[in-house]
Amino acid sequence: MLRAAAAAAAAFPARFAAVPAVPAAEEMRSPLLRVFGSLRGGRSSVMGRRARFCSSSSGSDSEAAAAAAAEAKAEDAVAAEGEAEGKPSSAIVSTNPRPEDFLSVIALPLPHRPLFPGFYMPIYVKDQKLLQALIENRKRSAPYAGAFLVKDEEGTDPSIVASPDSSDNKTIDSLKGKELLKRLHEVGTLAQITSIQGDQVVLLGHRRLRITEMVEEDPLTVKVDHLKENTYNKDDDVIKATSFEVISTLREVLKTSSLWKDHVQTYIQHVGDFNYPRLADFGAAISGANKLLCQEVLEELDVDKRLKLTLELVKKDMEISKLQQAIAKAIEEKISGDQRRYLLNEQLKAIKKELGLETDDKTALSEKFRERIEAKKDKCPPHVLQVIEEELTKLQLLEASSSEFNVTRNYLDWLTVLPWGNYSNENFGVHHAQQILDEDHYGLSDVKERILEFIAVGKLRGTSQGKIICLSGPPGVGKTSIGRSIARALNRQFYRFSVGGLADVAEIKGHRRTYVGAMPGKMVQCLKSVGTANPLVLIDEIDKLGRGHSGDPASALLELLDPEQNINFLDHYLDVPIDLSKVLFVCTANVIDTIPNPLLDRMEIISIAGYITDEKMHIARDYLEKNTREACGIKPEQVEVTDAALLALIENYCREAGVRNLQKQIEKIYRKIALQLVRQGVSNEPALEAVIVTASVEPTDDGSATIVKDEKLNDPAVKDPEEAKEPSLKETLVTEPVLSTDTLSTPEGNKDTDGVKEEAADKAVKKVLINSSNLDDFVGKPVFHAERIYEQTPVGVVMGLAWTSMGGSTLYIETTKVEEGEGKGALVMTGQLGDVMKESAQIAHTVSRAILRDREPDNQFFANSKLHLHVPAGATPKDGPSAGCTMITSMLSLAMGKPARKDLAMTGEVTLTGRILPIGGVKEKAIAARRSSIKTIIFPAANKRDFDELAANVKEGLEVHFVDTYSEIYKIAFQNETETS
Repeated sequence: MLRAAAAAAAAFPARFAAVPAVPAAEEMRSPLLRVFGSLRGGRSSVMGRRARFCSSSSGSDSEAAAAAAAEAKAEDAVAAEGEAEGKPSSAIVSTNPRPEDFLSVIALPLPHRPLFPGFYMPIYVKDQKLLQALIENRKRSAPYAGAFLVKDEEGTDPSIVASPDSSDNKTIDSLKGKELLKRLHEVGTLAQITSIQGDQVVLLGHRRLRITEMVEEDPLTVKVDHLKENTYNKDDDVIKATSFEVISTLREVLKTSSLWKDHVQTYIQHVGDFNYPRLADFGAAISGANKLLCQEVLEELDVDKRLKLTLELVKKDMEISKLQQAIAKAIEEKISGDQRRYLLNEQLKAIKKELGLETDDKTALSEKFRERIEAKKDKCPPHVLQVIEEELTKLQLLEASSSEFNVTRNYLDWLTVLPWGNYSNENFGVHHAQQILDEDHYGLSDVKERILEFIAVGKLRGTSQGKIICLSGPPGVGKTSIGRSIARALNRQFYRFSVGGLADVAEIKGHRRTYVGAMPGKMVQCLKSVGTANPLVLIDEIDKLGRGHSGDPASALLELLDPEQNINFLDHYLDVPIDLSKVLFVCTANVIDTIPNPLLDRMEIISIAGYITDEKMHIARDYLEKNTREACGIKPEQVEVTDAALLALIENYCREAGVRNLQKQIEKIYRKIALQLVRQGVSNEPALEAVIVTASVEPTDDGSATIVKDEKLNDPAVKDPEEAKEPSLKETLVTEPVLSTDTLSTPEGNKDTDGVKEEAADKAVKKVLINSSNLDDFVGKPVFHAERIYEQTPVGVVMGLAWTSMGGSTLYIETTKVEEGEGKGALVMTGQLGDVMKESAQIAHTVSRAILRDREPDNQFFANSKLHLHVPAGATPKDGPSAGCTMITSMLSLAMGKPARKDLAMTGEVTLTGRILPIGGVKEKAIAARRSSIKTIIFPAANKRDFDELAANVKEGLEVHFVDTYSEIYKIAFQNETETS
């Protein structure tokens, strides 16, 4: 202490007489001290009074600072009193015991942070007995105690701060004796009790202690060993570098945080005790690290390691300070962003007003429009360029605030953005188009052939003139997707818009610019969207055009689709002609009967009748099933759908011409499979880490084989393999030896031959098998049943062929005798028949009477019998003339008592003279015959060309007779039957 007082006296020549000692004192200062001194901004590194710094465990520095100030005032008062008595302060020798003389101290628990030597810390002592012992020690001139950090209870997080009134604090206060000793860290600090005010005790750390044994339980008194730092070389380069890095980091933190400035300013005044160990203690004490890291620094006696630990703590604090700055900056920008933007906009307006730059907006707009049109100036028609120039001139003369200015600006925007003369390079490769069409669609050979013809014409001419193709057919046959495939084959841009229910002409021709919110029509919007003047435009649902008070859209489409008119198509909004002759229009319709004749006249109709069963099988297997499986996240090895199941699905659930309903049913199947697999614990998500699985095949009790794996994959979602089983659809699960780590289910009844429990056995893969026997478990009861209800048609029953909106179908014509008597001849018809079909029945009745009179003159059946003709499925409306020949055959079969051939179906309209007229829907009716296993078909001779153009797979296995008169049908239906019987 004398040396410290002498050093302090040498530092202040105005107060002490030893002036020559100043240079010596300056030489004693180490380089680290000079670096620390620079942190204060050039102020003196020493002061007249001895100052100390404090660190509060509770985060309150003001109380410790007040205690330190009180102590400093007390020391100044003692020094002043000594000078008044004429005694130099350096001659005062303290009679108090030295700190190193205390080998037994009272143990004080510190709940939040350890106390470092040289630091103040206020604590609150709730135990009155302990508080009284501290007061007594201070009165006996032994104001020292041991401050030890309390350990956290097991299972608690040291980073979580408990409230002051928490149960943890109450537990610490209630601990006594050995229980408290177990909760204290072994290494602590010898603390001087500087003041006691109520239950607040202010401690000043002096040196490190280590508990050796307990002396007294209440209050806890322990024997301690005084710890000293390990010897170190102050000139060691590593220690120097580490200490300088600590100081450099502190300096960086000081630039961003003001919380440490008071600590640093106080510490660098404490020059007498400055050294490397104290630097490490200082950094750790004022850092924001948790108490365990600080305790680690306190327990470290190796100076080099202590400095490195401190460096880590202050580096972390520096990063926290940077993060604090970033957060503050982000919040400040967020709060003040709108105000700053508003201020800048107001300043910009004021500057423009002063400089007279109000017309900059109009100039910028004009420049933008001119740049747009400059690139296509050579291709743009002259009349369009003239309109653009006129509008640009008008734009400059208008006020920016006027409504006309906005109208002109929008008009110029549309005029300059259109692709005038910009055409995409078409691909006229026939083989390339064939490949793309085959990739996207199975079958439809007639449609593909027509598209290839169009491409071939374009190849020979060097350009493809726009055509209007109308694809007609039932829903779900792929009309829209065919249009998209044509665009891809031709390398044209694709644009689709639907006109179903469209009742406003302005949607096609655009609005006049005088209306508020006026816009161009769909065609101009299409050109802007695709960016080329020769796209493929798909006009969907053209047979469902509406007609309202805003005009007739069907008539407006005439100018758009007519090749002779659309070269100068005039949109009401643009009011300049647009050349649409290079646009390829593809329309779609379910039926062509509702399309207006003038519009239909400008189209080339390509009928898509639908798909036969074989084509649906290929589409389902190659397209629908594959895409649905991928969309549901199911792997191919996890499920198998047999051909029999697909065939049953097509025949009993999806008889319509298209495949949209077939796709829905397949999606329904795979959704149920996905749910079933997930309930079993299957997860096809990519694994986070690789799992090596070895498998061996072991027999089960039933003789089948199962997979036994050497490593078990645990899924927390599946607790018990038995619980993971699906209670329903058990018959749909078929266990197969498939090596997979994705399924986590064990087959029921699959047990180890050695008697190992099923829980210990590894889980095998369950593969879901869909066949015709369990198909109804997934899609419900069949919607359709076999159309052929007779193996051998009875007398008076003949099978006919009909066309429906879902494709073709077979239907029976049944005739029976109701009443017999002379002159009772009459005909009753049922089956919800239409007017045309009723007339066909009357014609058939007349023709059959004539035929019977010629062949069997004595047979008076029709003259004396009341007949009842019925067409089954009475709830279904039926109409059309093509059942005439079938009705005649049914009546003659009843009159002659002869059944018709069992494998025969026919269709054809009959005249009163017995001539057979052509019918429609040849392909659909042929498909319906194949579905009902009919081998012999009778078609009118005029339909032979239609049948010959059908695909080979449709005609395969059919015996077709083409007839002109009913006498030919009679020979086929009855005489051949008689011969074969």
